[in-house]
Amino acid sequence: MERHLTVARTARYQQLGELSAETKHVWFVCHGYGQLAAYFIRHFAFLAEADPHTVVIAPEGLSRFYLSGSSGRVGASWMTRDDRLHEIQDHIGFLNQLAEKVLAECSTSVELTVLGFSQGTATVSRWLVQAAFRPAHLILWAGSFPPDIAPESAQALLRGLRLSLTIGTDDEYITVAQAEEQQTELLQLGGAPQLFVFAGKHTLDRPVLAQLAGLG
Repeated sequence: MERHLTVARTARYQQLGELSAETKHVWFVCHGYGQLAAYFIRHFAFLAEADPHTVVIAPEGLSRFYLSGSSGRVGASWMTRDDRLHEIQDHIGFLNQLAEKVLAECSTSVELTVLGFSQGTATVSRWLVQAAFRPAHLILWAGSFPPDIAPESAQALLRGLRLSLTIGTDDEYITVAQAEEQQTELLQLGGAPQLFVFAGKHTLDRPVLAQLAGLG
């Protein structure tokens, strides 16, 4: 018979910039499947460089693995289909604890942006439904809002929230048409998503990031 035991473990995250009472904007950015936070956060370095009052926090999925075979490059994952519900709750617990630590070092007026890329879009969406804070801006990049979130919980999160969907024209995993369908579904849940389409594949795009950050 399968059983479960809750244990303490060490989670890893990356940070750009120094948190203080002077911090005005914090970005929480969650990577996609098979990525590591140390590399993912590099895409956001220009945000912290442009504004010393901006801090970027990149949590890393708790499950790490070799990307090919039994050695070489390592990636991380937020969840798989195996023991899925426990992995989701473990990551929500990690992200809530991290947010509590980060926000304790900022003023109550700090503006929060949460971005999920690819697999990270489902992670941040499930997290925010249970988080103790409400972001100013949610960005779902090359991924989707998970359909298993209860409609009433989704509506409570999405109503009045600045919401951006971003997709490359040649994304290998999600089409522009699918992103447009997602936009319609989120509208039906009470959200007001704005869709950003750029020429590119399954990747982040600096000009769009700059635009979303108000730098473009």
